[in-house]
Amino acid sequence: VLFRSEHIPSVEEMQTVAMAMKHLGDPVRLRIFWILCHHEVCVMELAEMTQMSSPAVSHHLRLLKTANLICSKRNGKEMYYRAYDSELVNFLHHTIEDIAKITCPQK
Repeated sequence: VLFRSEHIPSVEEMQTVAMAMKHLGDPVRLRIFWILCHHEVCVMELAEMTQMSSPAVSHHLRLLKTANLICSKRNGKEMYYRAYDSELVNFLHHTIEDIAKITCPQK
């Protein structure tokens, strides 16, 4: 026997990873997530950076936030978004860059 049942992760243990991978399976969300790994920006700035409408960006941000990949904070009337600071998010960020052979932009 290669694996004993106690060594196989439960569905609950894999739920966080599955949710993250599901939401990052969309190239637009993957791109937005990558940007937010490097910059904290508002919806308008992100819409300009991605050449998308604000409602479209907001839709993708909601899904990324649901998956606990990004977080937000209010500054006056604007809501600013950034990648969540977690081991999973950092790992995904670096994996994306390794797979795509891209590097972090200079801040």
